[in-house]
Amino acid sequence: MESMQLVSAVFLIFVAATCVVYFAMPKKFRWCVLLAASYLFYWQSSASLVLALAGMTAITWATGILLGRKNIHAAGYLKKHQEEMTAAERKQYKLAVTKKKKVILFFGVALDFGMLLFFKYYNFFLGNVSPLLRHFGLEPGDYQLNLLLPLGISFYTLQAISYIVDVYRGKYGADWNFFKFALYMSFFPQIIQGPIARHDKMADQLMEGHTFDFARLKYGCQLILWGFMKKLILADRIGVLVGTVFDGYESYGGMILLFGVIGYGLQIYADFSAGMDIATGVAQIFGIGLAENFRQPYFSKSIEEFWRRWHITLGEWMKDYIFYPLSLSKQFGALGRGARKIFGNYIGKKLPAFLAMFVVYFLVGFWHGASWKYIAYGIWNGTIITAGILLEPLYEKGLAAFRVREESFGWNLFRMVRTFLLCSFGRFFPRAASCSVAVAMIRTVFCDPQPWQLVDGTLLKLGVDGKDMAVIVIMALLLLVVDISHEHGVHIREKIAAQGFIFRWLIYWGAFYAVVIFGVYGPLYDSSAFIYQQF
Repeated sequence: MESMQLVSAVFLIFVAATCVVYFAMPKKFRWCVLLAASYLFYWQSSASLVLALAGMTAITWATGILLGRKNIHAAGYLKKHQEEMTAAERKQYKLAVTKKKKVILFFGVALDFGMLLFFKYYNFFLGNVSPLLRHFGLEPGDYQLNLLLPLGISFYTLQAISYIVDVYRGKYGADWNFFKFALYMSFFPQIIQGPIARHDKMADQLMEGHTFDFARLKYGCQLILWGFMKKLILADRIGVLVGTVFDGYESYGGMILLFGVIGYGLQIYADFSAGMDIATGVAQIFGIGLAENFRQPYFSKSIEEFWRRWHITLGEWMKDYIFYPLSLSKQFGALGRGARKIFGNYIGKKLPAFLAMFVVYFLVGFWHGASWKYIAYGIWNGTIITAGILLEPLYEKGLAAFRVREESFGWNLFRMVRTFLLCSFGRFFPRAASCSVAVAMIRTVFCDPQPWQLVDGTLLKLGVDGKDMAVIVIMALLLLVVDISHEHGVHIREKIAAQGFIFRWLIYWGAFYAVVIFGVYGPLYDSSAFIYQQF
């Protein structure tokens, strides 16, 4: 069954119908409409794989209930016996409760994560273990499975795990209503590619039953239209060029390959941020605010800053549930103290953070896909960030020696260009067919650039003609202007909404017809395949 795509008339009709039913219902039942719509949306994608979503929802909800009961019982017991228990007895009791909670936490997280591992990584692990077994004379047999990846499982698994860990930590209580919790796990605008929601920030919004607001409808539709423009006019058009370069990389010199990977950076940004805009716009119509997932990432001055601006909810998830627990653990603390004796205070002090960061970026890479090329992508980013931190004292001496003003426009522009190029080279790995192909392409960039291919007409033989190139350039410049405005705190939607009726609607209709006339869709293109949807 073909899934309902965000950039389709069917999806817009679905959203409109859901809105009508939602706002027609009494407030206390409106969340039920969202739940029904979410499961209908997911079922339409795959009638069988909806069981994976329902199964993980049930596991996570039950785990939360068990942890919530332990928290409530422990709090009540300590309050009841606070006069008769010594400090040592209270500590011992808390340790005993924590030990039981850890067992529940372990099984809940293991079951949720195990589902993700099975569906997404089973064949990857088997494909890598089988050659090793054959090396030792063992025949593993053919156990490859024809598995379909459940829609959005990489995203809703992280939502599930964050909920379990937060309830374990006592950050908030368990959600006792299974169906309300199911809505948190399945809210249809965000389930395909995020953003990754936190229960304490999302659940109450979903349950509130918002009243209709024309301003929200207007702003939501603006975002949806802007998302359609970025996806259909820019991302899918430049995707044709990028695909031509990467599929035939052996036929091109290094400058064309560099042009292609820079194009891929523009494509994936327009593609992913378009999905976020559509999801955010739809949610806003219902009165629900999704977490910010992009903050003009290509204006970053370092790779570390880039990852604070790109896919923000994934970065925050990794920080809260992987980086801090590892870097602040007793084991990493002991490692840091030992490292100071060997490497000195500067490196020794930072070593635990470096190791925790490498684990984070390894997982970020692996989360993107079941392939060594994604792991290489994560290691690339971790290595660049670590090198930048280690060389920071050297940078400071160099700046002082050459009297470079860190706040100057020229220096900041250099840092942004440098970061953009480092990001671009890293993207050879996830976009290329394999790690070896990515390395070959990078080698060609430096060893066989063939710069004349940029001006000898080769660019117009990459699947797009002169008119397509003009559309790409104009749309990219428009995206740049919008991002510069946002970077300086200018809200484009509000500016447009404040214009007069005629001018405002000229902009709306101009954007609509731009999608109709210049959008890339039809039988020769798959405009629905969001890149992050595949992750």
